[in-house]
Amino acid sequence: MSKTWLITGTSSGLGRELTEQLLQRGDTVLATVRNVDALNDLAAQYAERLHVLALDLTDTRAIRHTVASAFAQAVRIDVVVSNAAYGLLGAGEALSDAQIERQIATNLTGSIQLIRAVLPHLRQQGGGRIVQISSEGGQIAYPAFSLYHATKWGIEGFIEAVAQEVAAFGIDFVIAEPGPTATRFGNNLDQAEPIAAYAGTPADVVANMISARQFPIKGDAQRTVAAIIAATDAAKPALRLPLGSSAYDNITRELAKRLAALQALRDVAYSADADASA
Repeated sequence: MSKTWLITGTSSGLGRELTEQLLQRGDTVLATVRNVDALNDLAAQYAERLHVLALDLTDTRAIRHTVASAFAQAVRIDVVVSNAAYGLLGAGEALSDAQIERQIATNLTGSIQLIRAVLPHLRQQGGGRIVQISSEGGQIAYPAFSLYHATKWGIEGFIEAVAQEVAAFGIDFVIAEPGPTATRFGNNLDQAEPIAAYAGTPADVVANMISARQFPIKGDAQRTVAAIIAATDAAKPALRLPLGSSAYDNITRELAKRLAALQALRDVAYSADADASA
């Protein structure tokens, strides 16, 4: 049975690939972009099943209006994909206030407000599924990506709580966590002005690797999207979906380190309890 999807950030990268694969298999897509001309080629080919909507995720009022229009147009939307995001590269100290505000407004606040906007519609129609495109960076962290990680860790925490709040309404979530994947992500990075004192530090090393295109990338965009679609089609998918060997290996390693560090502090943690006899 064909489905109807609402997807943000469809002009390039995983959002574009997801839109293409869904249209090819016969689904209907309501695709949001900042520039509606970005999907002209697909609109010409799939005029009856692709509906392009203009949206800037930093505009909360526009999010609510666009979501309401999408549900009015489609009547029922089976899957909402929160995908629109970008990377911000540079040591945390080097980032400008404007860069920080824009990163949070797009990746975190925009994703939160999109989810908040769709929930009443999904409740009214009796359920639905929300897919959040996160990253391995929602559970691990690289130097030079501090604000990007802040937004990804933040949206994953938000969803952890909201998923529990709305499960009774037949609404569930999938958090997709791709590792480094061959998309245009690197081309769309915002970059901080380097600070000389950081030369040769981990943040500088990573930034230089990204700029020189030397950062290892194992993920394939088509296969990543195919895995997301397959998970979304499943009756009861896992909440978190690691994608790519890099994501699986990196997340596994970091979770093991965190668990070991936590367990080493058990006695310290328990010592902070009130005396049971008091």
